[in-house]
This record gives sequence, structure tokens and C-alpha cells, in this order.
Amino acid sequence: MGEIVSLGKARKAKALAERRETAAENRVRFGRTKAERTAQSAEADRTERRLEGHRREGDES
Repeated sequence: MGEIVSLGKARKAKALAERRETAAENRVRFGRTKAERTAQSAEADRTERRLEGHRREGDES
């Protein structure tokens, strides 16, 4: 005789494995977290303000 398996638990485990696989694919596809995107955007803004603050009067470039 084989081992007794709860079909409900087996279905849930299979669905969980599929969701985790899809999540792993999405992490690879889309890459960065929202926090990383926000941090990079904030750093770019700080850099731009710093450059503007050091610009000399009369420079048009």
C-alpha cells in the first residue's frame, strides 16, 4: 500500500510551487524593487541639484 495523501494539501502545495516559479521568473524579468528604483531616482535628483548649484552665472550649457 502507498502513503495516504491529502488531495487538498497536494493541490495547495502544487499551486504554491507554481506561484513561486512565476515569481522567480518575474524577479529575473523585471529586476529591481520599487525601493531600488526610488533610491536611484532620488540619487539622480540630488546629483542634478548639486550640479545646478555649482553652475557659474552666465553659463548657458
